[in-house]
Amino acid sequence: MMIEKPEIVRWRYDYLSKIIKLREERRKIYYLDETWLNEGHTKSKVWQDLSIQSTREARREGLSTGLKAPSGKGKCLIILHIGSEDGFLNGGELIFASKKGEGDYHQEMNAKMFEEWFSKILKKIEPNSIIVMDNAPYHSRRLERIPSMIWLKSDIQKWLTEKGIPFQPSMLKRNLIDLVKPEKYKYMAYVIDTHAEKNNIEVLRLPPYHCELNPIEMIWGQVKGYVAGKNTTFKMADLKKLLEEALQLITPAAWPKCINHVIKEEKKMAELDHITDMVADKEQWQNFVSFFC
Repeated sequence: MMIEKPEIVRWRYDYLSKIIKLREERRKIYYLDETWLNEGHTKSKVWQDLSIQSTREARREGLSTGLKAPSGKGKCLIILHIGSEDGFLNGGELIFASKKGEGDYHQEMNAKMFEEWFSKILKKIEPNSIIVMDNAPYHSRRLERIPSMIWLKSDIQKWLTEKGIPFQPSMLKRNLIDLVKPEKYKYMAYVIDTHAEKNNIEVLRLPPYHCELNPIEMIWGQVKGYVAGKNTTFKMADLKKLLEEALQLITPAAWPKCINHVIKEEKKMAELDHITDMVADKEQWQNFVSFFC
């Protein structure tokens, strides 16, 4: 049986408790995320003759079973967007072509780019709203760096001095870090959270490895499905047009369906966590009894 890390379980519990409360308060909830589309994004099977029942039969009849997909080493479009139960936020998209030929799109996005986009988004949404996102590094830049063991000892001493935390000059680096630990929570605010708070908007981060709790993931699936069915040239200009078409075709009605699906997943996870908790208690009690019997 797979055992989750306790911190992930706690994070999920806190997240689920928080978002349920926010919905009860009828707060407006937005969901943001990034994804990508490769120039060669296409479906692998596209034969149209309905009398053909299998790829083997299609080949026997001399029919193509799909466009030959490019290698995937071409450029890609990176898309950043945000939406709510009312649909995509008007003017909320950021679309740009990758500079590198291949690789993880996360390498193309950086904190500066994301924060500039996020600042514009804050002006478009209502005060008292919630923005849900994952904990990608470029979403999570700290207002200031917190000392760690990779820091020079002199820099740790400087940080402690600036914060008014007393220390002995003779202390070892590890002892200095021990002084940092109980104080660091005061200085761990995220840049974008601080900007959001100034606009009376709250950021809520998903637990790690829980992308299925973001309804925009299903919206991306619809967008990519449309592009895959229409992409025949494998050219960047055409890919961008198809992407823009796909975004326009996602109606506001699609969002509540995806959000309701996520709400069901949230309930399942909450119930499973409680069941797991009870089972763990039962096993612990049985082990305790067995030990003394």
